[in-house]
Amino acid sequence: MTAMKKILALGLTAVTSTAFAVNLTGAGATFPYPLYSKMFNEWNKISSDDVNYQSIGSGGGQRQILERTVDFGATDGPMNDEDLKKASGKILHIPITLGAVVPTYNLPGVNTQLKFTGKVLADIYLGKIRTWNDPAITKLNAGVTLPPLPITVVRRSDGSGTTFVWVDYLSSVSSEWKSKVGTATTVQWPVGIGGKGNEGVAGIVKSTPGAIGYNELVYALQNKIAYGAVQNKAGQFVVASPKTVTEAAGSKVVPADTRVSLVNSAKGYPISSFTWVLVYADQKYGNRTEAQASALKKMLGWMVTDGQKYAEPLDYAGLPGNAATRAKAIIASITYDGKALK
Repeated sequence: MTAMKKILALGLTAVTSTAFAVNLTGAGATFPYPLYSKMFNEWNKISSDDVNYQSIGSGGGQRQILERTVDFGATDGPMNDEDLKKASGKILHIPITLGAVVPTYNLPGVNTQLKFTGKVLADIYLGKIRTWNDPAITKLNAGVTLPPLPITVVRRSDGSGTTFVWVDYLSSVSSEWKSKVGTATTVQWPVGIGGKGNEGVAGIVKSTPGAIGYNELVYALQNKIAYGAVQNKAGQFVVASPKTVTEAAGSKVVPADTRVSLVNSAKGYPISSFTWVLVYADQKYGNRTEAQASALKKMLGWMVTDGQKYAEPLDYAGLPGNAATRAKAIIASITYDGKALK
């Protein structure tokens, strides 16, 4: 083989090896961002596909999938029927993992993990409990000396699935919260200061003595912020962990569309949730090419199977059997222009 032929052959090999690499874009929830970062990095090693995921909040993920500017959205709060009707085609909810939202706090000198009930958390966020030594809190934490610090309430400033899970829980345990504030990715907060993303809330809590916030468990652990045990429906005070989140999921029936709330469970940790990837059932309606659609389907299939091994090391809960079965069936149903995708 001549030198020129060798060069041409090498060039052809290079083109062939990279011809099937695809760029995928996603946006949405901050809740699963640490896990998604790991998963997408590992997927790139296997497939050579580049996945660009923007952690902009669940509200942004829902908006961008409706606007068809991304291959997939991501949300911790399922889309409601009204918003789904705005889509150019049917949107699927694919559960990827589970996590916990925990009450984080900054109380100098208090080293004992605090206990909270749903009513106390709701009353704090309603502005009815304003100091840390309030009788409602001290009663739950006998033997703990709580300071007379004012409570600085911290919440999300952006549309957030973490907010959805938090207020969904508060609505389930407090009729006053349900009637005055309700459940959504964005609500009219009675009190508090806002932080953008899980990162923003964690940062404010960590730097503000007397603050209380709500964060996905991973962010509390990464930022070394104290977080409390929460009473579940059975009256047990439960600390969030992959095990207790899985227990909460196991107590619920997962419907065919997987849009289910796990809060206020009788087993496990009561502020738990699935987090979902949002995609168009027929990728042509999502304004994608067939190559993008095929690459996306393969990646999603990997995320709910082999990719699950990355969940627990990052303090997320892997999909329980019933949810994994649903997820695989939903992914298998993805088409392009009405035709099955490989």
